[in-house]
Amino acid sequence: MYAIVDIETTGGHASAGSITEVAIFIHDGKEIIRQYETLVNPGMPIPRYIQALTGITDEMVENAPAFESVAEEIYNLLQPNIFIAHNVNFDYSFLRHQLDICGYKLQNKKLCTVRLSRKVFPGFPSYSLGNLCRQLKINIQNRHRATGDALATVQLFEMLMAADSQGAIAQALSGRSKEKWLPLHLPQEHVEELPSTPGVYYFHNEKGKVVYVGKARNIRKRVTSHFTGNSSGRQRQEFLRNIHSISFEKTGTELMAFILESVEIRRLWPQYNNAQKRIESKFGFYVFEDQQGYLRLAIEKRRKYSTPLYTFNMIAEGHTRLRALIRDFKLCPKLCFLQTDNDECVGIADKSCKGACNKKEKPVKYNQRVLEAVEHLQSEQPSFVILDNGRMATEQSCILMEKGKFYGMGYVPRDVAVSDSTMLKDWLTQYPENEFILNLLRTYATTNAARLKVI
Repeated sequence: MYAIVDIETTGGHASAGSITEVAIFIHDGKEIIRQYETLVNPGMPIPRYIQALTGITDEMVENAPAFESVAEEIYNLLQPNIFIAHNVNFDYSFLRHQLDICGYKLQNKKLCTVRLSRKVFPGFPSYSLGNLCRQLKINIQNRHRATGDALATVQLFEMLMAADSQGAIAQALSGRSKEKWLPLHLPQEHVEELPSTPGVYYFHNEKGKVVYVGKARNIRKRVTSHFTGNSSGRQRQEFLRNIHSISFEKTGTELMAFILESVEIRRLWPQYNNAQKRIESKFGFYVFEDQQGYLRLAIEKRRKYSTPLYTFNMIAEGHTRLRALIRDFKLCPKLCFLQTDNDECVGIADKSCKGACNKKEKPVKYNQRVLEAVEHLQSEQPSFVILDNGRMATEQSCILMEKGKFYGMGYVPRDVAVSDSTMLKDWLTQYPENEFILNLLRTYATTNAARLKVI
């Protein structure tokens, strides 16, 4: 038995909108055996553009029953039957949400006449209900009213059953079929083509623009997890409606997928990626020459496109490290901006400063010690390669850290010896680094020493 359904609502999201009209036709596979229809008082004003579209006004629903008054009857009609609608997840999400509020748990098998029509009647320019009815000569009356649209869906479903020579309906009802959970505009073959390997996947909208980037240990499994469930939230429903296609890039390891995802989020700035978009307020050491020719070692916030000598999370950490450099290399606290008042340089009193701030020490001598301090900072930063599985058995993946900086990553044939960074760079793709990637690699290096090769 089938319950062929159409509803009208106050908006496009179940958690923020309400139902204004419900029509249900119970069909035994041959004919309609029961019909139910009712207006519903949504408990909120109907937006004017919805009134113009459906013809349902606030005055029409003023004396209509609230949903809780008809919830039990609707539940009893729907629950034993296969739930059918044109864009089934829209109608199902609204009714399931409203019934859940009233204490009823809707758990039906579903069929979507949009998806079935694409399979049974391929090649149509559009699969909207109005266009399908024109193509198939279905007489649709009271368009955008629940009863009119539901009756047209009944006729469409009867035509689908008659023309279904390939068993599309049975396949869609199969417990193994995941198609009913997919976003309306996403072809099933896009999911079937996904590999079960680590990598990065991209959701594209109708115009091909990337709207979401994700990483995965298993691309197919992770992508399908986005579509399970029937969340009624506005953001999720909008997100699913905007997915029209998927592309992907395999990576040798999950770690590489993490890195590539971070790079791609910052490159593409996708609409539905919120994490990693925040502006990083990390700090770093920078060196520059002032107008008198003295090299100045300074702590500054990291800025876009800047390349610090050394980075740290807390400014207190930077001050501690800077004091050590001043002490060990006899630098001037004032020229390093550690002392910012007009008092006499504290470095002269403790003999760490040799008078550069008073021009008693020439720039050439002072700058030599600054360069030694910079070299010391850089020498403390490790250079290593992370070696792991490739995308195929004949290669290995490589991630290069050079003097504490992320250079890039790529794949090297297993018969090529990894000996120095200059040779390795011919095989690698250089990527921009960010604090997320640096912290990720530092953490990985401390817990996976066996996969590191120091160079």
